[in-house]
Amino acid sequence: MRVAEVVGRTLVACGVDHVFGVVGSGNFHVTGAMIDAGARFVAARHEGGAATMADGYARTAGAPAALTVHQGCGLTNALTGIAEAAKSRTPLVVLAPEAVTLTSNFHVDQEALAYAVGAVPLRITDPATAAEETAAAVAMACHERRTVVLNLPLVVLDAEVEETPLPGPSVPPPARAVAQGDLERLTAAVRAARRPVFVAGRGARSGPARDALVALADTSGALLATSAVAKGLFHDQPWSLDVSGGFSSPLAAELIAGADLVVGWGCALNMWTMRHGRLIGPGATVVQVDDTPEALGMHRELSFGVVGDVAATARGVERLLGSHRSEGYRSAELRERLDTGLRWRDVPYTDTSDGERIDPRTLTSALDDLLPRERVVAVDSGNFMGYPAMYLEVPDEQGFCFTQAFQSIGLGLATAIGAALARPDRLPVAALGDGGALMGAAELDTVRRLGLPMVVVVYNDDAYGAEVHHFTGEDHATVTFPPTDIAAVGAGYGFEAVTVRGVQDLAPVRAWLEGPRDRPLLIDAKVVADEPAWWLAEAFGH
Repeated sequence: MRVAEVVGRTLVACGVDHVFGVVGSGNFHVTGAMIDAGARFVAARHEGGAATMADGYARTAGAPAALTVHQGCGLTNALTGIAEAAKSRTPLVVLAPEAVTLTSNFHVDQEALAYAVGAVPLRITDPATAAEETAAAVAMACHERRTVVLNLPLVVLDAEVEETPLPGPSVPPPARAVAQGDLERLTAAVRAARRPVFVAGRGARSGPARDALVALADTSGALLATSAVAKGLFHDQPWSLDVSGGFSSPLAAELIAGADLVVGWGCALNMWTMRHGRLIGPGATVVQVDDTPEALGMHRELSFGVVGDVAATARGVERLLGSHRSEGYRSAELRERLDTGLRWRDVPYTDTSDGERIDPRTLTSALDDLLPRERVVAVDSGNFMGYPAMYLEVPDEQGFCFTQAFQSIGLGLATAIGAALARPDRLPVAALGDGGALMGAAELDTVRRLGLPMVVVVYNDDAYGAEVHHFTGEDHATVTFPPTDIAAVGAGYGFEAVTVRGVQDLAPVRAWLEGPRDRPLLIDAKVVADEPAWWLAEAFGH
């Protein structure tokens, strides 16, 4: 059999059952081998979309995915999505056929490209060991949470080898043990705290980690918050503050800033999550727990760091606390404040809707009421992105897919497709700006072709709004555009489409939700254009 078949079959044998991509000459046979072995192939309209679909699927499913691209130009087309996945430590294997002949039009230094965006480059050079090397790539992706670019020289892919038994999934290594001294130091800090706050990040997005953190918070009286990528992790917990950072409600920000102990659990505590440090009170003890030593203290000075698995560390602290119980931050008075003033929906604002354009807060609150609770929300980047992040509730951490590590616009729609395939039991919602929607519009065809009952909400201000509000008082001709009928674009791709200028225009959305949902829905929301995003203003210092 060809090496291409060995590679494809090995990937599936090792647990990769979804592959996203655009098929050309170099990756035709390896992709076909994965399909023949039982994997689902999802054809995108652009490699950039395929990369982000694979990223969104792997994050939401908690399982590795594969991306398949053409040699050279297929890989370069996918690089932004690969960079996002690599920065986010998404377990992803990129099948990258490689033209090694310097005179080939498709030749490019693919290993250097992978290094440049933070992925791990590997290469299969010996047909006889192709299965083992492919299995090693999957193991690295899964167990080290890395995005791996598996370079496949064309001459090797076409080589013939004897059929041999394929390797299966590798056994995960045991959770990293926590040093006893670190465990005791963290336990002492928790025991001494009177106003502890736990902030869970990407490294805590698992059932065992959530359960261990909730148990420890109940023992120590801690309030629970998340970074944006872990939104929903503590959704059903009465002492949850939702997201820490620029998306925090005023009450949540007040309480986090008032903590005397802040522990980041699998969380970088970066400028976004801590508002450039303004959510850390004077004299607060700041601790970071992470299973990757180099992550400790990368973004801010710590009181101390703990190297260890989140769940194992939390359980270890709980064990050392023994019979110790503390009310901590929790009180009847605070409970009442949280019940009445935590959610953004509870924060008063002046509705700036004018009949021609709708206030994005009014729009998103109305959609939160209309859309079923069992949803998976994907958010693109831009001036608008805080509104869906703050006003749309999600049932758990699998209900929110936030591809923002590279801060590229145009990834949101593809993210939603990947997340939708990972959770077919939920309504997928893609929240996009007009710039990102038009940048990724080719994948509207993929939504329609796959038959996904998706709601695509476009916050349309006819501009790159972040730049408009960043460069106040300057000429905005380069970042503003004539009005675009994005509803007509959606209809052209086979969507049901509605233009919304006020809440009354949402009636067709209700009708679509009550109907068969046999076509996806696009909402072209003409949002108030002069509403600046305060979270970006804060982040950019203006």
